[in-house]
Amino acid sequence: MAIKLSILDQSPVFPGSTPAEAFQNTLQLVKKAEQLGYNRFWVSEHHDSAQVAGSSPEVLISFLLAQTESIRIGSGGIMLQHYSPYKVAENFNLLATLAPGRVDLGIGRAPGGLPRSTQALQKGISQEQSLQDKLVELEHFVQNTLPADHALAGLQASPVPEQPAEIFVLGASVASAKLAAEAGYPYVFAQFINSDAAVAEEALTAYHAEFRSDKGKQPQAILALSLIAANTDEEAALLASDHKNVKIHLENGKTLTVGTAQQAEEFGRQSGQHYTVEVKEAEITKGSKETVRKRLLEWQEKHHVNEFIITTAVKDFEARIRSYELLSEAFAELAVES
Repeated sequence: MAIKLSILDQSPVFPGSTPAEAFQNTLQLVKKAEQLGYNRFWVSEHHDSAQVAGSSPEVLISFLLAQTESIRIGSGGIMLQHYSPYKVAENFNLLATLAPGRVDLGIGRAPGGLPRSTQALQKGISQEQSLQDKLVELEHFVQNTLPADHALAGLQASPVPEQPAEIFVLGASVASAKLAAEAGYPYVFAQFINSDAAVAEEALTAYHAEFRSDKGKQPQAILALSLIAANTDEEAALLASDHKNVKIHLENGKTLTVGTAQQAEEFGRQSGQHYTVEVKEAEITKGSKETVRKRLLEWQEKHHVNEFIITTAVKDFEARIRSYELLSEAFAELAVES
């Protein structure tokens, strides 16, 4: 089974740099990704964060589409819980009309920010619809298939593209995998957020076992990993050494991954709930190109996935570019050998 490689870039803002510099790095990276033959390039949605610049994926996607020619570009992902499915469909129908066959619409389930940003985003928005119901409505608008008995029957999310954006469900739990399976969507498990191997295995197994589609589609499982490739295992380990995985556990049972311990404390304060913060070494696939290739092949065999979306948040931008080059070389060499 051939492996496809893709990229998730969160436009990280490291100490001493600016959001403008982060976006210039994203632009350079998408051009390099297209040159290297990566399958897709996704950007993220984060709010009220000094560490991540991308707050509006739709706007950034349009800019990156205009600067590239062939690579698929999309969202990893849009936080649909905050928005009207109709408006999201309009945005992505417009993008898909401008760049036919090149637009992905990844839907995330996390809040994408602190409680106050969620409050601001949802101000004046009805919360009557579940995320599952919003997904169904979103697909109807994207595909222009709103049923006759729908309350908004006859409404179109204009413009109607010839090749609509492809919808993906993103998640890091068994519940998100089942949601994607029941609705017949491609599914991306974010292992860089939830590194519990047992959860990943259960989620991807459930996705394949419970996948349903009335459109003849086949399950499409993708694994999203944090990965650093370097010339040697030792160099990669050094680049990964200052990465931490920070989680906040709320008294209502929810657990969220955030960027820093300071963000976790602020999230807890804004939530008004009792909470605990967990900080541990980040789970990063790292090493020479031979080492990371071996690890990805192991993931492929274990989880029956044929695509990996890679995020590499290395402060040294040249080292970040080099990591993606080495990963591309690793699998180009494998293709030659086979």
